[in-house]
Amino acid sequence: MPIIKAVNGKHPNIPKDCFVADNATIVGDVDMGNQCSIWFNAVVRGDVHFIKMGNKVNVQDGAVIHATYQKSPTTIGNNVSIGHNAIVHGCTIHDNVLIGMGSIIMDDCIVESHSIIAAGAVVTKNTIVASGSIYAGIPAVKVKDISKALISDEIDRIANNYVTYSSWFE
Repeated sequence: MPIIKAVNGKHPNIPKDCFVADNATIVGDVDMGNQCSIWFNAVVRGDVHFIKMGNKVNVQDGAVIHATYQKSPTTIGNNVSIGHNAIVHGCTIHDNVLIGMGSIIMDDCIVESHSIIAAGAVVTKNTIVASGSIYAGIPAVKVKDISKALISDEIDRIANNYVTYSSWFE
């Protein structure tokens, strides 16, 4: 059974059409949209500030979503994929974003729509990732503009695949 707990009287809101893996953890002030999935060993910790997710957000295996106490909540838009072992902390992720495996998004960053954060990238505090960009490296910098093909072939495909994958589990 997943760990789903209230913290300081705030309970996670998880719609019935969401998938939560058996060993995932969701605690506190977490509000999830429809068709979201929280995968194995992922942690969504809304204990120190709120975490709000739109529809079709997938938080893949080992990823951590957190915030900064009384300062920086985490807001995630629609159609967002958060790759395996990524850390999303006290930031804003707009719609249609792919966050690569093992990447880190730090406090007060804004990742605008139709963007990709490459695997292993570290997006440092207060960075604004412009819409339609690919950011990579440590610290992450813009490496190129995203193509329309990447939006449909990667961002949309992965988000849709995770809705399908979650239907395989009962």
